[in-house]
Amino acid sequence: MYRSHSCGELREEHVGKAVTLAGWVQKSRDKGFVVWIDLRDRYGITQLVFDAERTAPELLEKARNLGREFVIQVKGQVIERASKNPNIPTGNIEVLVESIQLLNPSLTPPFTIENDTDGGEDLRMKFRYLDIRRNPVKENLIFRSKVAMAVRTYLSAAGFIEVETPYLIKSTPEGARDFVVPSRMNKGQFYALPQSPQTFKQLLMVGGLDKYFQIVKCFRDEDLRADRQPEFTQIDCEMAFVEQEDILNVFEGLTKHLLQEIKGISIGDFPRMTYDEAMQRYGNDKPDIRFGMEFCPLTPTGGTFGFNIFDSAELVVGISVPGCAHYTRKKIDALIDWVRRPQIGAKGMVWVKYNEDGSLSSSVNKFFDEAGLKAIAKQMEANPGDLMLILAGETHKTRTQLSALRMEMAQQLGLRDPKVFAPLWVVDFPLLELDEETGHYHAMHHPFTSPKPGQLALLDTDPGAVRANAYDLVLNGNEIGGGSIRIHDKQTQSVMFKHLGFTPEEAKAQFGFLMEAFQYGAPPHGGIAFGLDRLVAILGGQETIRDFIAFPKNNSGRDVMIDAPAPIDDEQLKELHLKWDRSTE
Repeated sequence: MYRSHSCGELREEHVGKAVTLAGWVQKSRDKGFVVWIDLRDRYGITQLVFDAERTAPELLEKARNLGREFVIQVKGQVIERASKNPNIPTGNIEVLVESIQLLNPSLTPPFTIENDTDGGEDLRMKFRYLDIRRNPVKENLIFRSKVAMAVRTYLSAAGFIEVETPYLIKSTPEGARDFVVPSRMNKGQFYALPQSPQTFKQLLMVGGLDKYFQIVKCFRDEDLRADRQPEFTQIDCEMAFVEQEDILNVFEGLTKHLLQEIKGISIGDFPRMTYDEAMQRYGNDKPDIRFGMEFCPLTPTGGTFGFNIFDSAELVVGISVPGCAHYTRKKIDALIDWVRRPQIGAKGMVWVKYNEDGSLSSSVNKFFDEAGLKAIAKQMEANPGDLMLILAGETHKTRTQLSALRMEMAQQLGLRDPKVFAPLWVVDFPLLELDEETGHYHAMHHPFTSPKPGQLALLDTDPGAVRANAYDLVLNGNEIGGGSIRIHDKQTQSVMFKHLGFTPEEAKAQFGFLMEAFQYGAPPHGGIAFGLDRLVAILGGQETIRDFIAFPKNNSGRDVMIDAPAPIDDEQLKELHLKWDRSTE
């Protein structure tokens, strides 16, 4: 056998025992008469010792010739370490080596395989297999596995059945762009990689498997950010004969189970908030409720503010930042510059200081006297020592801008503690969302989401007022899961397709198989999908999902390690009935 023990296993109780270890050379130290080598595997590090007094000369010389990341097997005896190392679990022992077998030499790595490496991100992505040897990356992948196992344990115990759905499916016009796969056997026709197993899990409900789940890869050909990848993993779930409350209870239970099992944290019932309330109080539909600074809309006390920027605005709204009245003008000007950035888009910002002595000062002293500033402070429920930050403008844009400012202030003040977890259900989303550029409505979630009972007729008269049987699970300001009660009858689904701009022919061509299935006794059903990558990152106390994916793509959607995507040769193109103009490359 290659090893009798792992490199993280040996302790003082093993002293005197003959062992066989295998792993990578982490580092070596040659003092002339003695050589120490740190041997590493997935489980830890064990120090090996070779000395002139107890080691054969040829073995000592062999040890001196071992380079970093050489793969070796050693046999020897566990002895007590003279100079103990309390920083590692094996620090009280070492192995006096009696024989070495070189299993494979190694080139000098392009960066150090240490917790704090000297390799930049691009270099580590190119040599990802080496990066995985480092503890931070390795531990993230082990952590991800632990979360996935906890999910499977909970759902299996709750009676869910894990079912695999196809990866080669039909392209649909809804949602993000599909990745398409040409069919060699069917000239001019294409598969698509699934953005979600949505229709298949609904068909499983028609098939009578009333509790389904799958930890599944999904694919979206869209612009990338730090928390997005072209391929990502969902915890995909569906249940039959359920209402919204049933689903919220089951998956609130799953989230509590994960927090308890993974983090050792017990959390009570999750608060719930409607979409409209979330937008009014926080300016977005995934608010971080670990801290306050809720929105405070301002209204004039005498009909008008007497300040044109406020009087002409659709919304005047602010946040009160606790304990920041001491901010200097330079620091406040930096915040004004921050909200004026193109990414935020505000034209400016009004500030009011509620000084510790009870006096008030502001950037609009010219327009507001002491009484006017006190009226603002009263509306905003500010206290002495607080700094009030106010924006004005069109409702949706202003809320979005102030939401970004709220998060920036929380970041600056250290209020986004990754060790604190604040889950929240957001419910009663709009069924449809208006595209301002085209003037057309599209599904806010997807076209299979059911409207709230009794609201179907509103689609003809006031489509923007229709609320969906939809819900999102938010954790620390991130949407980690979203779902809905589905439409389960052909007539309602046909009405929904009509209002989304599908002709009957288009609806049949794209989703005829689902409409047909609804005619064979489809039960009421609904579900939810969690973003596993994002969930794992948040539980791991980090923002970027890439750190928890074994082989991630970069911000351009490329795998720089294997150099993909890549061209294919002309013969392959011909077999796939495709043409490519090489002159455009």
